Amino acid sequence: MIIRTRKPSDVPSSEITPEDVYVNRRRFIRDAAVGTAALAFAPNVLDASESDPRQQVPARFQNMKSELDEDLNPYEHITEYNNFYEFGAQKEDPARNAGDFRPRPWTVRIEGHVNKPGDYQLEDFIGPSNMEDRVYRMRCVEAWSVVVPWRGFPLSDVINRAEPTGDAKYIEFKTVVRPSEMPGQRTRMLDWPYVEGLRMDEAMNPLTLMTTGVYGMDLPNQNGAPLRLIMPWKYGFKGIKSIVSMNFVEEMPRNTWWVQNRREYGFYANVNPEVDHPRWTQARERRLGELRRRRTLMFNGYTEQVESMYAGMDLTRWI
Repeated sequence: MIIRTRKPSDVPSSEITPEDVYVNRRRFIRDAAVGTAALAFAPNVLDASESDPRQQVPARFQNMKSELDEDLNPYEHITEYNNFYEFGAQKEDPARNAGDFRPRPWTVRIEGHVNKPGDYQLEDFIGPSNMEDRVYRMRCVEAWSVVVPWRGFPLSDVINRAEPTGDAKYIEFKTVVRPSEMPGQRTRMLDWPYVEGLRMDEAMNPLTLMTTGVYGMDLPNQNGAPLRLIMPWKYGFKGIKSIVSMNFVEEMPRNTWWVQNRREYGFYANVNPEVDHPRWTQARERRLGELRRRRTLMFNGYTEQVESMYAGMDLTRWI
């Protein structure tokens, strides 16, 4: 991701990427020519060693489609082109700089308006009965998207275990702070820790996933290991990574990008093609690995599952 030198309040969560796409156009044209499925699974297409995770992708993903009937993006798209400012501002930085990060052991603090606060080990949430594969289309603010086979469990499982009280209206999430392992945190590009939030009904929605893996394998460090949040009807910056705390609160949390630049980034961050970003249109998107653009769908295509939560709200104001 390209970040210009400027005061912190002007820095957006992500920058327009078409220039990156065209600079790497030969790779993307190659990807389109052979097809995303071939790139993900065919050893003769991938110039990779036998130890490369792309060679170990479970067979069940070979014919898998998203819930919107879309092909998966290949493993290298998902793991080599990321927004994770804790490891750097360029989209290639997380994959380059995340090697020293240690995602085990991992503890998540649950606090606030709950009957069962405490420090929970990641293993406390994970069991064979609640882990599942879900393929969601994720969309970044600057109008590129990617179709990802996530592995995880419903956030509602954690909420039910914590037993929130009637005063819990929102959940505030925070990312771990480890500047010795996360070089981006040695800079002042953001105020650390990274903070995000959801309204309780959003958190309880069946689509909202606590994610621990991708393509059937544990999350790579650059993708938010060992635990990240996924809500496919929202822009990518809502998907907080490497979560270490969940605070059940009464007031709307002041999430990181709203604090940094509230003119461009609202609390809800629902995909709405009718509302342009102040610096570019949101009406069309580019799938990572493709050159052509496609029409952006309201709520990123999940209208039937989520629109009832926003009935009566002005979605041009509550962005």
